[in-house]
Amino acid sequence: MRVYFSTRDVEGRSHLASIDIALDGSRFEILSAPSGPLLSPGPRGSFDADGVTVTSLIRRKDKILAYYLGWTVGKSVPFTNTIGLAIADQDAPAFSRRFNIPVVGRSEANPLTLGYPWVTEIDDGYRMWFGSHLSWGEGWMDMIHVVKSAISRDGEVWESESGIVIPLAGAAEPQEFAVSRPVVLRGGGGWSMWYARRFAQYKLGYAWSSDGRNWIRRDHLVSFTRSPEEWESDARTYPCVFEHRGRIYMLYNGNGYGREGFGIALLNE
Repeated sequence: MRVYFSTRDVEGRSHLASIDIALDGSRFEILSAPSGPLLSPGPRGSFDADGVTVTSLIRRKDKILAYYLGWTVGKSVPFTNTIGLAIADQDAPAFSRRFNIPVVGRSEANPLTLGYPWVTEIDDGYRMWFGSHLSWGEGWMDMIHVVKSAISRDGEVWESESGIVIPLAGAAEPQEFAVSRPVVLRGGGGWSMWYARRFAQYKLGYAWSSDGRNWIRRDHLVSFTRSPEEWESDARTYPCVFEHRGRIYMLYNGNGYGREGFGIALLNE
């Protein structure tokens, strides 16, 4: 199977790369050297000129659609990001932009910055979950960041939905200031969502829904059975959960936003 991930260049801009691996239960093998860049930042002044971070891919006929966070580095705030779409043939190694503008950008529903999309096909089209700022604070990285959603008939033209899908924990854990990078799977009589939680350090979170629209946070259900290794000693976060041959796996970033690598975990059922 092919795993897509982001790398950073010397200027700190993210590019898309891939690596092929084999998975069989708890055993995995790296089959290839990393390949890329498969998608790079756009030209100066574009919405994704400062980086592209692909977080969701879906197959549509003979095409692969890649939804990504387009980075725009700011002056008064660290970044003002939006969501883009790239496309590739199934047998082609690289992606090209479907549009030169975001498919989900700033709006009345999402006026500040948004990103890390996850897209799932539903009965009448597609649903996207993504992170969105409610506000910036006085400090450089002070923020309130939650998960919101959008819907589409064709996967290209999107309408943002009102309301918050996953709010902050609030009084239960007042030091949490962001929930981000949602990933959603359907099965077992409902929907499951995993996401990153931001405190002074990163954590993982989980929520469950019976209909894919109304969610209950159950963060206590996320745990690992082994102690962290050095590369993940400070963080296990930014999850990507997927099904493969009847088993559920999670790719996740280690320390420093994945600076020291990413790992894979197998769900114990």
